[in-house]
Amino acid sequence: MKIKTDEISLPILKDKKVRLFLKRIDLIHPDISGNKWYKLKYNILKVKEDNFDSLLTFGGAYSNHLVATSFAARENNISSIGVVRGEPILPLNTSLSIAKKNGMKFRYIDRSAYRSKYDSMLIDSLREEFGNFYLLPEGGTNKLALRGVEEIIEKKDDYDYICCPVGTGCTISGIINTSLISQKVLGFPAINSSELLRQDIALLSNKHNWRLIKDYVFGGYAKINNDLINFIYNFYDTHNIILDGVYTAKMLFGIIDLVKKDYFPSNSLILAIHTGGVQGNKGLNERYNLDLPHNF
Repeated sequence: MKIKTDEISLPILKDKKVRLFLKRIDLIHPDISGNKWYKLKYNILKVKEDNFDSLLTFGGAYSNHLVATSFAARENNISSIGVVRGEPILPLNTSLSIAKKNGMKFRYIDRSAYRSKYDSMLIDSLREEFGNFYLLPEGGTNKLALRGVEEIIEKKDDYDYICCPVGTGCTISGIINTSLISQKVLGFPAINSSELLRQDIALLSNKHNWRLIKDYVFGGYAKINNDLINFIYNFYDTHNIILDGVYTAKMLFGIIDLVKKDYFPSNSLILAIHTGGVQGNKGLNERYNLDLPHNF
């Protein structure tokens, strides 16, 4: 499968003699975009091989993971269940509406119970309710997902730096595992708890050629401000590429800011991974009364 890579042209990159490329795994599938496609690839095969009745997973009300899972399940004739954090709110937001249209059933649990979502008593009660389902963790992170995201980096990707947004830590771990030891892998977290992320990544990865850049969280998960909003608009106007405000926009904002600060030596080749999820911009638009570009 051929994945498109775009070179990003900006005056600051030319001035600093740095080249930036964007690997467009967001284009790998019209509905299951980016790292979600890789995470689900082998999990969906496992569901089919082992003849599970359905697939159950977890997520928040605006979860890209729930949307991607619902598409993947529908495409493969698999029943899907989404355990959603919080109370039901009607009408459903765009993300849950899409998942429901794809046939996903919902089970809402309060935020306190959600923190213990893998508790055996809760899982047993879910099995009583929904039958013999395949359990996929929140964000799709497990060994099969790691196997999938290890395929994101190819032999041709011989860049000096590889940059990736970070949520659960699974995607960057797969990238670390297939990177060259001479390459530097930079992760841009979308959440504030970077120390826990470091621990998770250390468990999943097999090299030490990485670091987390925690200066571009913009207040926390799904938080956004005017600087980031304007960056998304300007990037779309300049490059005709949609960036999601939760993950990829924060990473690219950070990369370009680091270029301005001379973080990257002259003649560096930087590869950034567009991990998809741009449908999430509709959720940001609903929450913050914005008009960010999106793909639905």
